[in-house]
Amino acid sequence: MTANEIRQSFFDFFKERQHTLVPSASLLPQSPGLLFTNAGMNQFVPYFLGTEKAPYSPPRATDTQKCIRAGGKHNDLDDVGYDTYHHTMFEMLGNWSFGDYFKPEAIQWGWDLIVERWGFPPERLYATVYRPDKSLGDPSEFDQEAYDLWAKLFESKGLDPVKHVVDGNKADNFWMMGDTGPCGPCSELHVDLTPNGDSEGKLVNMDSDLCIEIWNLVFIQYNAEADGTFRDLPSKHVDTGMGFERACSIYQGTKGFTDFSKKPTNYSTDLFTPLFKALEKISNKKYQDIYPESVEVDKSTLSVEMKEAVAFRVIADHIRTLSFSIADGILPGNTGRNYVLRRILRRAVRYGRTLGFTGETPFLPQLVDTLVDQMKHVFPEMETRRDAIKETLTREEESFNRTLDRGLGMFDAEAEKGKISGDFAFELYDTYGFPIDLTELLCQERKLEIDMDGFEKRMDEARTLSQASQKKTIVRALDISSDVETKFTGYDEDSSEAKILEIHESDDALLVITDRSPFYVEMGGQLGDTGILTPFKDGEFGDAIEVPSVQKIGQAIAHEVAKDAKISIGDTIALTVDAKRRRRIETHHTATHLLHWALHEVVSTDATQQGSLVTTDRLRFDFTSGALTPEQITEIEVKVNEKIAENSGVFYNEVPHADVKDREDIMQFFGDKYGEIVRVVQIGGNELGLDGYAMELCGGTHLDNTADIGIFKIKSESAIASGVRRIEAACGIAAYDWARSIIEKNGHEEDELRSKLEKINEGLKTIGSEEVHYPLEAHLMPAMLAEASFETVNNTFNKSLAYTQGLRDTVTAADKKLKKAQAGAAAAMADAALVELLEKGGNIAEIFEGPANMLQELLNGLKKKQFTGAGFMIVDDGSRLHLGAFCGPDAQAAGLQAGKLIQELGPIAGGKGGGKPDQARGAAPERDKAGDLLAAAKTKLG
Repeated sequence: MTANEIRQSFFDFFKERQHTLVPSASLLPQSPGLLFTNAGMNQFVPYFLGTEKAPYSPPRATDTQKCIRAGGKHNDLDDVGYDTYHHTMFEMLGNWSFGDYFKPEAIQWGWDLIVERWGFPPERLYATVYRPDKSLGDPSEFDQEAYDLWAKLFESKGLDPVKHVVDGNKADNFWMMGDTGPCGPCSELHVDLTPNGDSEGKLVNMDSDLCIEIWNLVFIQYNAEADGTFRDLPSKHVDTGMGFERACSIYQGTKGFTDFSKKPTNYSTDLFTPLFKALEKISNKKYQDIYPESVEVDKSTLSVEMKEAVAFRVIADHIRTLSFSIADGILPGNTGRNYVLRRILRRAVRYGRTLGFTGETPFLPQLVDTLVDQMKHVFPEMETRRDAIKETLTREEESFNRTLDRGLGMFDAEAEKGKISGDFAFELYDTYGFPIDLTELLCQERKLEIDMDGFEKRMDEARTLSQASQKKTIVRALDISSDVETKFTGYDEDSSEAKILEIHESDDALLVITDRSPFYVEMGGQLGDTGILTPFKDGEFGDAIEVPSVQKIGQAIAHEVAKDAKISIGDTIALTVDAKRRRRIETHHTATHLLHWALHEVVSTDATQQGSLVTTDRLRFDFTSGALTPEQITEIEVKVNEKIAENSGVFYNEVPHADVKDREDIMQFFGDKYGEIVRVVQIGGNELGLDGYAMELCGGTHLDNTADIGIFKIKSESAIASGVRRIEAACGIAAYDWARSIIEKNGHEEDELRSKLEKINEGLKTIGSEEVHYPLEAHLMPAMLAEASFETVNNTFNKSLAYTQGLRDTVTAADKKLKKAQAGAAAAMADAALVELLEKGGNIAEIFEGPANMLQELLNGLKKKQFTGAGFMIVDDGSRLHLGAFCGPDAQAAGLQAGKLIQELGPIAGGKGGGKPDQARGAAPERDKAGDLLAAAKTKLG
């Protein structure tokens, strides 16, 4: 059977047993705790938890789930290419029961498919069942029911269950969703791939590629309680997962179970061979199915043939991972799962050098069509995103090749010292973007020692500096008490009475730590507060002391004041933030939440936040996505402003993180560290209901209602990295100020455009071509905006842009018309001049007065007329000299080259240029030297 036939056979088997075939979930997981979807059960978690009812009748499902295990707890990346069965991306076939059938059916059907339908030799199969190791504190009891079911099936084939049913402890045979929640024992099916099939189960769970786990049947029957006990679930579930690539490998590698003389490998199946053939074609290398002795092999000892074989497998595996991820909207980037993808891509490019790819032309995009054609019938998103996959791979590979070339050159120079220092490895990483894992790989290949401890030390220092930001000197200066804590009061008030607990000196300021403070410390993209500190003594307030910034030191808030401030430890003070400044920041922060919500509504829920900044005059929001269309940008603006007009309430609730961590309607971000209690900021809904339309975990400060935002206007939408976009927007008075400045700027631009249009028309008159006119109606835009409603600002702003853009388009079209007319005139002038010059015979050296484009027409004319001699032309356009050289076959035979003529003669008039032996161009600024230049050219040409 082919791979497609094996997959379809699996589907058909379970559809016959009333399972609904469901599509694979995206590789972008629903759970914020996962890097990627890494198991078939991920999309069904709500059904296991009981928070949702399975929408299938009966409640059974089957599917193939695309999975990635290349980061976090499940990481197979380093083994890929060096053994026969590890991958970063794979398909997991599964069948599921949500409170319907249980162990008897799951085990019987597993046997029926594997043995009766597919024909796996039962004597080569070993089933594992759960037996707790009480010495290790394993939970629950021996799974007697599963043992009895398997024993009966093996006995039916005349096999001894004592040998073929193997015990496994918690590590191998007990599945848990987490420390608490649904869990249960599991049974695995392993296949003996030794030549004689006589391992007698001794290789089961021994990490041997001669005894491979092919299917895992999980029986979810308990709930793990917080007190460590296990309660029977009222509804029991079945969750199975079969490694599709492994199933294909065993079936095809043994020729339908008839030949076990050669160890099966996933890479010898028709899932990978088409990719190898495509790679062979573009690399001119031949794939060999050879493997190192182990994944722990010393890479420096591998032969050239072995290195190339590994490279083939790495690239074939990685192109699958990259293409499927990009199809699901996960793009290479700098953080989280995006960085994992970038590492995988860079690893593939690095191994591409082993196959002779120099970096001049990206090779990964050339493999995409082969993969998409293989997979599109099962995963239609591959066809839909075919072009996007190619474009992303091309962009990323070109970018990394530049990094790789630069880094390899530096590495080669450093390698001559015999060791790679931590400082050098860090410089490659930090300054030149060279991944540390590639530096490690290069060291392994060349048997070089690398100081990873030194590298990690520099990384720690860099993290500390990044966290300290511009106030890094504070870290050095402070020695606060470990138990000092400042209570933040800024959610409820702008001014607070406080007591000074400690005062520390920094280079040029005092840092005042208090027991309470309304000052927000810069965090989560929100700028920190500024304000004043006012001493309070003997019932009177003293002079206000400026607080230009605050810093978080441990659990304390440190307020920066001048060194000569008259304050002491123990003083009572008033701390007052600049409320006007904070309101403008809160305006942009609250609008950021609305923008994030609108992006999900208009673009995709995959448009995930990558960073943000909120200030007094703008907000900046980075997110994963392709470029937005003008229509999408407009729709986002409208949706946000509609919510502003609704005057929705903005609330916050502090709740246990455990209560909300799995709620998909509350945005929380991968990689963020949350404490036990989190703050949910909610827009709309009931104040205590956690039922708003925009809800996020956020520690910042916000407005009390959306109407106070006033207006929201997107200033720009652009790319900042591969697959990462940035929106900048302004709100309230900041939007008003910005729109007014743009309108005024457009007024100036209009004057410039009109002037340019007049000049173009003058040029067209000179040539005798038809003029281009623009209906110069009265300016639609007022110099100042009368009011700051969204409708007024938005309509006025858009009309201004449209009016100016219309004039700009007219000027552009007119400019093209002028240039076309000039080109026609230049061609006529050149043709007339050449007729006269060629009649004289011999080489040509001449000066002309005319437009710059006349030069190219002269060169084109010589080529069309098959001129065999040499020519040097100077065109004076009134501002500078344009130089052209032409050398036909006879001239080149005589030793003349056009490029060299330009290089040698151009400097006479202060110019330069170059080109090919037959044709070259240049320019010179010194028009008064034209005569000298012409004389030298005539001498040179003879």
